[in-house]
Amino acid sequence: MKGLHDLDLFVRTAHAGSLSAAARQLNLTPAAASAAIKRLEAELGVVLFLRSTRRLRLTLEGESYLQHCEQALTILQDARQALHSGRQVISGTVQLTMPSDLGRNRVLPLLDQFQQQHPDVHLQLRLSDRLADIYSQPVDLALRYGEPPDSSLVALPVVTDNRRVLVAAPGYLELHGHPQTLDELAQHNCLCYMRGDYFHDRWRFFADDGQEKSVPVRGDRVTDDGDAVRRWVLAGCGVAYKSTLDISQELTRGHLIRLCPQWQGEPAPLNLVCADRRQLSPTVRALHQFLVSQLRD
Repeated sequence: MKGLHDLDLFVRTAHAGSLSAAARQLNLTPAAASAAIKRLEAELGVVLFLRSTRRLRLTLEGESYLQHCEQALTILQDARQALHSGRQVISGTVQLTMPSDLGRNRVLPLLDQFQQQHPDVHLQLRLSDRLADIYSQPVDLALRYGEPPDSSLVALPVVTDNRRVLVAAPGYLELHGHPQTLDELAQHNCLCYMRGDYFHDRWRFFADDGQEKSVPVRGDRVTDDGDAVRRWVLAGCGVAYKSTLDISQELTRGHLIRLCPQWQGEPAPLNLVCADRRQLSPTVRALHQFLVSQLRD
């Protein structure tokens, strides 16, 4: 099976752009990984990667070979799963990353239930609004809002119809009034979110007739942590533009009030993302189906 391991290493290296990152994913030393790639190139009689001091880049031959390798490995993985389809075991370690607010306030209690049902599953969690590089970091899966910008990633839909919603606490509205139109947001303290260098200070809305409106907002608080926005809006500090999944329970309990309901917020579908279909083990598939069943309502 050494040849298959070499192919797996080649595909991972091509996706990560780093031999050392691919080696870490497979628990190989850099020397062993380098030897495997050289062995594969020698067998094929071609150069697969152009090497620089910082990154690897596929040659034309490497790009062509990558497509065939991905197809072959997928077929083998499907065959392996078919052989084990009657005796699948839900076990092993899953390294999972997710947004801070969604993770702390919605998903953590669900994962407790999942592990009670499957006690042989071990979880390693990263709660952060910074997008993890699942090619190079020790992460198997990522719960993410929005469509993956990288088309090579595998995205399993969890909640497809999720959207952002405009909300405020009753106490804030008693003090500052209830905005009736989106233009009135200019008169309110809007709790803004920042991801990396992107400052989310224009909120997009959609009417039933297809009209779109982009509203500039401002306020006295900005953060790169979605859970902080949640805490601020619940404390009555201002108006927030949050994922419905994050605050659906607070809306139901009356702790938050939806504003301007004639406008829909921008779509925020939730997906479970991984780098390769070969990672879709019985455990991952069971976790995906569990999250779908628990979060869809």
